[in-house]
Amino acid sequence: MSRRSWALFAAMCVIWGIPYLLIRVAVRDVSPGTLVFFRTVIGGVVLLPLALRAGGFGPVLRRWKPLLAFAAIEIAIPWLLLGNAEQHLSSSLTGLLVAAVPLVGVVAGRVGGTGDHVDARRWAGLLLGLAGVGMLVGLDLGGLSLLAVGEVGLVAVGYATAPVIMARQLSDLPSFPVVSAALLLSAVAYAPYGLTHWPSHVAAAGVASILALGLACTALAFVLFFALIGEIGPARATVITYVNPAIAVALGLLLLNEQFTVGMGIGFPLILVGSVLAASAGRRRAARAPRPGRVVPPVDEQADDATAVSPAPAPG
Repeated sequence: MSRRSWALFAAMCVIWGIPYLLIRVAVRDVSPGTLVFFRTVIGGVVLLPLALRAGGFGPVLRRWKPLLAFAAIEIAIPWLLLGNAEQHLSSSLTGLLVAAVPLVGVVAGRVGGTGDHVDARRWAGLLLGLAGVGMLVGLDLGGLSLLAVGEVGLVAVGYATAPVIMARQLSDLPSFPVVSAALLLSAVAYAPYGLTHWPSHVAAAGVASILALGLACTALAFVLFFALIGEIGPARATVITYVNPAIAVALGLLLLNEQFTVGMGIGFPLILVGSVLAASAGRRRAARAPRPGRVVPPVDEQADDATAVSPAPAPG
């Protein structure tokens, strides 16, 4: 890869590794629903000029059904669940649990009819990854909220299935109108709650976290991610999925004094190795170069050497 590619890759590893820390800090002062409202408003408005320059929302809104489904499954519901969960779970543990997305993605790909062949290696990866999740949760069960763990599990399901909707029904549309529309639709949905549940006080750290989530982890992240796809393709770009959890753990330990548990030490390597094996290439046609302006290539155009099933990792 070129220096520009490596710079974009490193930036994305960090930018989509820090949302868990920022969410953990923000929900100390702001309710999860209000946080989702602020984040989607900021991200959607910042991306609006890029969306208008790319052709506006006309073609996107004509496919309002898959757009609504994508917005709900990728943004509106997962971000609320993450905020709820991080009121009870550490940011590092949350990031590690979300690392199971590629495992769920294999199952979602099969159910969604992507044509992936799940061979013995991929089945072994699934089982290994599930064992890692079991270790991650089971060894620390005494101090965990099972409801919060279940919420993060639903987030992983949403993050794994939303790209299937994107790839099958929205992939021929320009990137920024799709993302901006999804963010703004989510903001409209949360507006009644967000506008009526203003916090009485927000510490400086909370304000900074909200702004960073909206500006860096949402708006800037999508700009850089699409630039990264343009440089190295969607398959190689998704490798950041395996680095983000490590960033989340490091930041939680260093900045929030979170505890590194035995479950994390054993479970995360198993999840990581299992995800790489489970999301390794199935029997697919050779990839063709994606056409400019598209969010991700259609399912049958993704590279055979893909290291992840999800064409677009979720931004925490």
